[in-house]
Amino acid sequence: MHELSIVLSIVEIAEEQARQNAARKVESIELEIGALAGIELDALIFAWEAAVPGTILEHAERIIHHLPAKARCMDCGSTYAARQFFEACPSCGQYLSELVQGKELRVKSLVVS
Repeated sequence: MHELSIVLSIVEIAEEQARQNAARKVESIELEIGALAGIELDALIFAWEAAVPGTILEHAERIIHHLPAKARCMDCGSTYAARQFFEACPSCGQYLSELVQGKELRVKSLVVS
């Protein structure tokens, strides 16, 4: 379950940002997770509940934004909602595309005090 290592990395990011800003508490943390990021949300929440107690994120509000996947066809330039990698363009049927959104996994913001 790689979600545990992801949560531990998020805790490290929060601790480093709190240290840099002389903060003692994180009020809230905002995450962006793309639909094709390979993150199992239930596993992430389970890992969060196991890893966060006793850390600076213990009492922080967790806000998760789910980003849909979008691809751009390299042949016709059409942008479309993608359900998976290597999907045919709905406009021209070609498979050469670039994923422009949906693989994100980032800490968007932290509110510290």
